[in-house]
Amino acid sequence: MINIVAFSARGCSTAMEISGALRDEDVRVFSKTSGMSVCENIDVPISEWTGLVFEKSEAIVFVGAVGIAVRAIAPYLKSKTTDPAVICVDELGRYSIPILSGHIGGANHLACRIASAIGAMSVITTATDVNGKFSVDSFAVSRGMYIGSMALAKDVSAAILDGRFVGLKSDYPVCSRVPPCLDISETGDLGIHITSGFGKGPYLRTLRLIPKNHVLGVGCRKGIDKEDIMKTAMSVLDSAGISIESVKAIASIDLKENEAGLLEFAAERGVPTLFYSSSELNMLPDIGYSKSDFVKNTTGVDCVCERAAMAASAGGELIVRKTGSEGVTVAVVRDPVLVDFGDE
Repeated sequence: MINIVAFSARGCSTAMEISGALRDEDVRVFSKTSGMSVCENIDVPISEWTGLVFEKSEAIVFVGAVGIAVRAIAPYLKSKTTDPAVICVDELGRYSIPILSGHIGGANHLACRIASAIGAMSVITTATDVNGKFSVDSFAVSRGMYIGSMALAKDVSAAILDGRFVGLKSDYPVCSRVPPCLDISETGDLGIHITSGFGKGPYLRTLRLIPKNHVLGVGCRKGIDKEDIMKTAMSVLDSAGISIESVKAIASIDLKENEAGLLEFAAERGVPTLFYSSSELNMLPDIGYSKSDFVKNTTGVDCVCERAAMAASAGGELIVRKTGSEGVTVAVVRDPVLVDFGDE
């Protein structure tokens, strides 16, 4: 959700123009001035309204003075990894200024998009952008990668800006030119490791960027506790050297779509759940699944976890076959990854 708020009649006009430019997004437009029927009226102080929408928003666009925006968001700031993008556009639509979560939250990109759409000038102040340097956090977010350490990401950015060594190792094929500020190497003081694994890494200080390329297929008995699912899942992932942060989805049969323990486990990890009918799972090509007559008689499909993981993947490979413990079975599918730096 993108929430836009204006503070004058002219600002409302600009806000509606921005909304039109973002019509492919979920957008709401608000006004703190009366008599503007095209906008939803705000009848509480702007600081209170900001608190109500802050955690629910992907982005907030203030159409007015930067000072208003800064004072409104100040009490609610938590972390650059969780705060929404915040952009300020003057009421005449001349300037589009990202003021919070420029890289990770996407404020820089959104500010430029708004500027291009309404004929404004984007005002970007982040150091890597103004110096035309590779931004590790922007790169990771745009590729859906988990950033292992925000502190190390900051160190990497500082080293790049200073022209110091930053190594690069990737466990996955790189299909584009590597930015000149990165040295392909497996030794050194500081570097980036693109990996789905965990551990110390090749550098003295290793920033892990983790692609979301694993699907966790889960089968479980009715009424299973979240802790039992988590224990088995983490044991399987740890044994395979796979970081939980690389899991992009948890998949199962639709008989389990209301299974509280499974849903709680997924919610705690912030991972979406995908459920498939027995007919959908049975339609998958048989690649030699771990079959069970008991499971087939109970669910209508010979193997839940392996088939569900394959159903949720994008041409992936079954790398961990059905593994069971304490009423839980788990399988893991790995999707292919190509590392593309593009124009970074």
